[in-house]
Amino acid sequence: MDRRVAIASQVVIAALVGYFIYRTFNARKQQPYLKEAAPSSAAPLTPKQIELIKATVPILQEHGTAITTTFYRNMLTEHPELNNVFNTANQVNGHQARALAGALFAYASNINDLGALSPAVELICNKHASLYIQPDDYKIVGKYLLEAMKEVLGDACTDDILDAWAAAYWALADIMIAREGTLYKESQGWTTWRQFRVARKVRESDEITSFYLRPVDGKPLPSYKPGQYISVRVDVPRLKYPQARQYSLSDAPRSDYYRISVKKESGLDPWGPGAKRHPGYVSNVLHDITKEGDLVEVSHPCGDFFLSSTEASHPIVLLSAGVGVTPLMSILNTITDSPSNQRKIHFIHGSRSSQARAFKDHVQALEKRFPNMQVTFFTSTPSDQDQPGVDYHRRGRIDLQNLDHSADLHLDDPRTEFYICGPQSFMTQMEGSLKARGVGGDRIKMELFGTSGVPHN
Repeated sequence: MDRRVAIASQVVIAALVGYFIYRTFNARKQQPYLKEAAPSSAAPLTPKQIELIKATVPILQEHGTAITTTFYRNMLTEHPELNNVFNTANQVNGHQARALAGALFAYASNINDLGALSPAVELICNKHASLYIQPDDYKIVGKYLLEAMKEVLGDACTDDILDAWAAAYWALADIMIAREGTLYKESQGWTTWRQFRVARKVRESDEITSFYLRPVDGKPLPSYKPGQYISVRVDVPRLKYPQARQYSLSDAPRSDYYRISVKKESGLDPWGPGAKRHPGYVSNVLHDITKEGDLVEVSHPCGDFFLSSTEASHPIVLLSAGVGVTPLMSILNTITDSPSNQRKIHFIHGSRSSQARAFKDHVQALEKRFPNMQVTFFTSTPSDQDQPGVDYHRRGRIDLQNLDHSADLHLDDPRTEFYICGPQSFMTQMEGSLKARGVGGDRIKMELFGTSGVPHN
C-alpha cells in the first residue's frame, strides 16, 4: 500500500480516532460517558450532522490544541495507570496534542468523504493491533474527547454539535474496530504481549544498535512481511512505568528470532541542526540499560509497509536516510536470501558520516556477491576518516537529480518499485522527485518514522 498517507492529510484525518487510541488501554475500566453513541453499527451521519461537523471547522482551527491538551490532561489525571501505554515523550513535547488537533480539524474538513480514509485507517489499525487495542477502548476515549470539546468550547458546543461529533466518532470507530478484528484473526493466535529474551546486542553504528530477540517459550515464530514492525515494551525506571514503541524488523524472516535495530534518540534532531526534541525513553533504556539476557515484551508483527512480492523479477530501488534503513534491510535481506533472485537492486542510503551508517559492511558484502546489486552511499558531512569511493560515493544529502535515469533509478522499466523510509522532509523530497520523473504513486511505497506516522523512538 502506498505510504504517502503517512505524510498526507489522510493520516491526520484517521488520527481522529487512531492517534489518541494507539497508545491506549491495558486496563479495561468501563465508565459512563457523555453523549453515548451506539458502540457498534452506528447509524450513518445525517445531512444535518454533516453540516454541523463542517460548521465546527473554524472553531477547531482556533481551539483544537486546547481541546486535545484538555483531553489528554483529563484522561491521564483520572486514569494515571494509562501513563504506561501512552508515549510520554510525545506528551511532554506536545507532539501528540498538536497532532490530534490537526486530526480534528482535518476530519471536520473532510467529513463528506470518509471513503478516502481507507489507506490511513489501514495504517492506524495495524498500529492498534500491535498494541492489542480492544473495542471497549473506543468507549472511554470517546468519553474524554467529547467532554474536552464541551469543556473548552462551552456554550458554543451545543447538544446538537456534540451529538454530531459522537456520531462522527463512531462512524470511523466502527470501521476501525472491524478491521482490527480481522487483523487479530490473522495473527496466528498471538493475541497478547509475549516475553522475549535479548539474545544478542550488536552495535551497528555510532547511533544504532541491533537487538536479537528470542521467545522465552521457545516456540517457532510466525513469519512476517519484510518491512513490517513489532511493538516492544520495557520498564522505564525514570518514569516508573513501562512504555511501548514500534520498531521495524531489520532482518529477513526467521523462525527462531526477531531482529530490531534501534537508534538512540538523544534529543537532538540531526536532520535539523540545533533543533531540540525530547530524548526517546525506550530507545535510551534499550541502549543504556538493557543487557543480553534481559527480558522484554513483544507483540506480533504488524504494518502495511512491506515488500509487495518476494518472487518479482522487476527492478527495485531502496531509498533510506538515517535509521530509515531498518525496514529496508529486512526487504534487502529477504530478496538476496532467495536462491532465485535475479532482480536489479539499487540500495541508496544517506547518513551524516560513515560512523553513523548502520549495516555498511553487510551491504557492501552483498554488493560483491550479487552482480545485479548496486549501492550508493550519500554522506552529508564526511568525517576526516571517511574516504571517498570507499566510505561513501557522493557528498551531500540524497538528490535523485544527480542519479542516472536508467542506470541508477531503472526508470526505463515501468515496473520498477521504489521503497522509501526516513524523515518526513526526506520522504516528501524523494516522492516529489520521483513523480516529477513520471513515476506513478502506485510504485512508490513509503514508511514514515515519527509522530506523523509509526513511532519508533
